[in-house]
Amino acid sequence: MDDGLIAAARRFPDRRRAVETLAAADETFWAICADFAAAEVALQGWRQSTSAAQKARCAEYEELVEALADEIAAHLDAARD
Repeated sequence: MDDGLIAAARRFPDRRRAVETLAAADETFWAICADFAAAEVALQGWRQSTSAAQKARCAEYEELVEALADEIAAHLDAARD
């Protein structure tokens, strides 16, 4: 499993199988998961930063992570219907 799917499965552990199945069938969903993983990594980097922009960037990446998580959840819900 690649980093994007691992990140999505970690966020939605009860839907791990659905994440794997949908990613195999839907390239767009797979790309959203990849973006989610990248945003999480960037957020962790900013959390450890001593830059003057640290707080602002953390807020931006926290918002991005949550938006991507919502998008993943919406795709999973739509696939279940």
